[in-house]
Amino acid sequence: MIETNANRSRNPERPEVSEPPQTEVHVGFTGVFKLFGSVVAVRDLNLDIRKGEFLVRVGPMGCGKTTTLRMLAGLERPTYGTIQIGRRVVNRVSCKDRNIALVFQSYALYPHMTVKENLAFGMKARREPRARIRARVQEVAQTLDVVELLNRRPAELSGGQRQRVALGRALIREPDVFLMDEPLSNLDAALRVQMRAELARLHERLGITTVYVTHDQVEAMTMGTRIALMRDGVLQQVDAPETLYARPANLYVAGFIGSPKMNLVSGRLTSLDGEVAVEWLGTCMALRGKVAATVKKHGSEVLIVGLRPEDLRWAPDAPSESTVRLRGPVEVVEPLGSETLVTVVVDGNRLTTRFPPRSGVQTGDIVELALDPTHLHVFDPDSGVSLREQ
Repeated sequence: MIETNANRSRNPERPEVSEPPQTEVHVGFTGVFKLFGSVVAVRDLNLDIRKGEFLVRVGPMGCGKTTTLRMLAGLERPTYGTIQIGRRVVNRVSCKDRNIALVFQSYALYPHMTVKENLAFGMKARREPRARIRARVQEVAQTLDVVELLNRRPAELSGGQRQRVALGRALIREPDVFLMDEPLSNLDAALRVQMRAELARLHERLGITTVYVTHDQVEAMTMGTRIALMRDGVLQQVDAPETLYARPANLYVAGFIGSPKMNLVSGRLTSLDGEVAVEWLGTCMALRGKVAATVKKHGSEVLIVGLRPEDLRWAPDAPSESTVRLRGPVEVVEPLGSETLVTVVVDGNRLTTRFPPRSGVQTGDIVELALDPTHLHVFDPDSGVSLREQ
């Protein structure tokens, strides 16, 4: 049975969706479902994207992020629900009449045309005046720094140059909404980093409402004004990158956002000197503040406790307020230059930690780790919902 909006309003596991600031909503999804036969690709999507925002839709393959983008582009129709661009419902509006621009994973450039001809093609097809075409081609070429490439063909360009031309062909039409479907996937690692920065600068300069789809959480964290994380067609959380990292709404968000991912360990609710506490990793730790009250009210005896790798420190390098100490053998050492990732086994659990680059720690060493209880995340093991921020 497909869950309706009314059902979800009473559901305590409803994903967290941040309220956007009081600015104009430019793109809206209301109760959107997309079914392919008996397969539900997108389930009850409710999302507002404000004007000028750079929203990144992220998630693993098959989570529904590209299907959502295709519905917004007009390449697919929603099975239920409404999609709006501005104040217009566009469910039955054709792709060409939505004034959107779409950049695909493949560059899709015409190989027999020069860069200038590729950029101008759409405007020529719409029979726009030649003077306007020349002016727009020059303007976009300058914006994307491809002026010296205008007379070359795609085969004579590097991957990064082809990507700029593909972006330029989308930008030249001055769209209301800019859609990008994993546009950097074909680039090497160094060029992806460069293009991420260029896309961010381009968005800041032009201010076009942008919806960007990726499976790479690093791209999402570095580029998005907000991130919409999906899983199995269901929106899990929408918020600023920093909020998803610091206050994940559930276990899935906690495990997906962050590299290395959050350490998640089973724990048990108990008490310590009259305070609410959690027993985990062979130690008992008092919980403080709002999380203590929430966990006590929740009443679940079994919990999942989460801790980011940077909050689990090598004891000699830890601040004095990190009062809790754990010990265990080093299983893996991964030097990364500016830091070293160290996997330590504590009470049968593998924990990833961040060590300074010249700690001298080696595989097999017994190390002491320090942590601050205020950095703990606590989750309900059945629903996966975070108990830290309720």
